[in-house]
Amino acid sequence: MGHIFRALCREVTVVKALLLGCIMLVFSIPLAGHERERGFLELPDGPVILTINGGITHFNAAQEARFDLAMLQALPQHSFETGTPWTEGSSAYSGPLMRTLLEHVGLTGSEDGSGNGSGNGSGNGSGNSVYVSALNGFEAEIPVSDFYEYDVILALERNGQSIPIREYGPLWVLYPFSQDEALLSEKMRFRAVWQVMQINVR
Repeated sequence: MGHIFRALCREVTVVKALLLGCIMLVFSIPLAGHERERGFLELPDGPVILTINGGITHFNAAQEARFDLAMLQALPQHSFETGTPWTEGSSAYSGPLMRTLLEHVGLTGSEDGSGNGSGNGSGNGSGNSVYVSALNGFEAEIPVSDFYEYDVILALERNGQSIPIREYGPLWVLYPFSQDEALLSEKMRFRAVWQVMQINVR
């Protein structure tokens, strides 16, 4: 009898373990779907050089998307040759398109940058403008529509080399100035923020 009792106990234990595994699987499926919906990003391995917050839906920190250099380099890169009002001659600049970067963190909206919400930075993934902050405390408001009207990049490199801080790097919101004279207006020049450290979507 004791042998039979012990065998029954083992069978009951196995059944309980199987039931527990099924329950955990059932509850994990909606959680995985929730993570995909929220769009959790990979974590940076190196020093964080850019933070994006506000009206976005993809995060890797508390309501923020933090990037190291390697994460920015892993995005599709765009390049153009241009002169700027602050540098001599023409140089080749490269980096992710600003619209690509913002879409990567979950910004949604039409190509005219109008978004589909109030653009109040409530975390609903829509925004009318971004506020770009620099290391020196300067901040500029840029309409999202600029990033669809022009191939604006977050420049990481100039002539194949990282851009030093003293030369407007390491991150520079850069317009293709040489492609359109309208970009040389004072209003547009103020939007070309260098030494970028943070982008807030509103």
